[in-house]
Formats: sequence, C-alpha cells, structure tokens
Amino acid sequence: MIVTYYGKQFFKIQLGERTIAYNPIGKDSKCKASRFGADIVLSSLRHPDFNGADQCAYGEREPFVITGPGEYEVGGIFIKGFGTDTIYGGEKKINTIYSMVFEGINLCFLGSLASADMLSHEVKEGLGEIDVLFAPIGGGESLSSGEAYKLTLTLEAKVVVPMDYDDTKGALEAFVKDSGSEAETMDKFTFKKKDLEGKEGGVVIVKSS
Repeated sequence: MIVTYYGKQFFKIQLGERTIAYNPIGKDSKCKASRFGADIVLSSLRHPDFNGADQCAYGEREPFVITGPGEYEVGGIFIKGFGTDTIYGGEKKINTIYSMVFEGINLCFLGSLASADMLSHEVKEGLGEIDVLFAPIGGGESLSSGEAYKLTLTLEAKVVVPMDYDDTKGALEAFVKDSGSEAETMDKFTFKKKDLEGKEGGVVIVKSS
C-alpha cells in the first residue's frame, strides 16, 4: 500500500492497480488542487476543500464516489461511513468518518471531526481495530493537536498520519511532542500489513506533494 499526501485532507491510496482518494481538493477551493485518476473517492464534507471528485476522473477512470454515512462494498473493499455534526466555514454540516478495510488493513479517516465528544461509543465500536488513522490536528473548526493526540490514544491506532495542519503554526510539532515518540517523515508511506505488527501509536508524517 502506498499513501501520498497532497495537503489539506487530500490523500491518494494505491493498492496494486487500484487507487482511492480521500477528500480531494476541488477546483473552486482556495487550496492547491491536484489531479489523477481514482477508482473510489471518499468525501467526508460537502465543501470545495474536500469534495473535488471531478479532479479524480481522468482518462478512462470514472470513480465510484461516496459522500456520506452508510455501508459500501466496492470490488472487495469494505467501507463504513459514520456521520458526525460539525461546523465548517461557519455552517453546520455533516462530517463523515470512514473506516475502509481491504487485505486485512483497516484505515480510519476522521475528516473534519470537530470534537472527540462527537464520537459515540457505537461509532468507536463500529470503527473496529484501527491500523492507520488519518487525523486532523490543526484546530480551528476541527481537532487541535492536543485533542487529536488524546483521541488517538482512545482509538488505539497502530499508526497515526496527521493532516490539515499547514495553516496552524506549531501544530505538527506539538502533536509529535505529545505523542512522545520520534515521528517518521517520508515522501510516501509505503507499507504492508506485517509492517504494522507490534506498533502502538506511531506517527508517520507524509510530506505534501
């Protein structure tokens, strides 16, 4: 599995010939958008910063787009979406947290989760045993670095990938300090299931492409 980061909350996940996009930046966003072909697009919030599915239609690839809560199965990839209330851009919206499982690896994507209090016991149980957690840490209208760290402890993810911190000075440094472990920094996060065995709350910083 290969994880590439494009800033904000935009990630590309590659598994063999398949490509999945999390929260692609739309062309109407003030943030820098990137374009590539994806098979599946997961959008957690209806806002140009996160719902640029059209940026992931490329060549012959027309992605299967998921934009809200529910259970989905796409080509052997199992996805659960859990809705939480949030505020973004001054408007009340629904943020969807995604659990995606394939080849025995469980990826959890928090999107623009505003508060750990938004996660009910039922949602935590539904997320299952998390291998890789994508967590916003920049504060503002989503989790601050301190809140994100406390939540990662609760969710007991093997590896945490921080996101959405470029606009908040010191957020990444504070998150790494709170984690108490040396973070690994890489251009792309490439791993297999066996690479995650024995890990507990490790932090992987993926550089923005």
